[in-house]
Amino acid sequence: MNCQAANMRVEKLVMRYGRRTVIDDLSLALPSGRVTAIVGPNGCGKSTLLSGLARLHKPAAGHIYLDDFPINSFSSRTFARQLALLPQQVNAPQGLTVSELVQFGRQPHQSWFRQWSPEDQHVVDAVLQAADLVALADRPLEAMSGGQRQRAWLAMTIAQQTRVVLLDEPTTALDIGHAVEIFERIRQLAGQHRTVVMVVHDLINACRYADYLVAMKEGRILAAGRPADVVTSDLIRALYRVDCELQKDPATQAPIMVNIRRVR
Repeated sequence: MNCQAANMRVEKLVMRYGRRTVIDDLSLALPSGRVTAIVGPNGCGKSTLLSGLARLHKPAAGHIYLDDFPINSFSSRTFARQLALLPQQVNAPQGLTVSELVQFGRQPHQSWFRQWSPEDQHVVDAVLQAADLVALADRPLEAMSGGQRQRAWLAMTIAQQTRVVLLDEPTTALDIGHAVEIFERIRQLAGQHRTVVMVVHDLINACRYADYLVAMKEGRILAAGRPADVVTSDLIRALYRVDCELQKDPATQAPIMVNIRRVR
């Protein structure tokens, strides 16, 4: 995919579940063509913000823009060609193979007048190759490990060929080896002119793999910027109620937490 990365911004966003306000007066500009990590404690509104960006949760107030156009101004099909979401919980029919799953990513490009094409097949083949899934293409998802399945779901999202990719906790329940593999593939997306936004619980990997960090608490942004610029001991204490010391990763200069202890 070779195109200009998308711009997304949020202005004075308010999101509620019933009478409970989850996000309150939030404004944010997402760096285009970069990886943004949203971090914060459980219940702070991270996934709610992602669902708002994906048009799955209608804001109570405020606006969300894609390339300066309100996201609700796009038709469903056009929006699905611009933005893809990989949620936390994903399910597939019994017996669905990796190749069949990845093909679902091409649905926004189908219509009554444009059925499956050689271009669609080329995209699927290229994505399977890039994700190192060719040897597993005919294997049912239920016969794969958790890391392999997550790689397949990410491949389906990539096959959608959108300019914005939203990922909600993409490495949850993965061991460290599979988590690093997924994070490295996410980094590759930004190199392909994609704007990537991921919700991450692992602050250390968020700092290592993201270009931009958004720290949330109680529906508001406490800090936003380059991880090396905004992550401090005071911020970590405010977010997670832990004390720690910060060092720098020798390879990436990303902040690393050491001597972590719960605030008494």
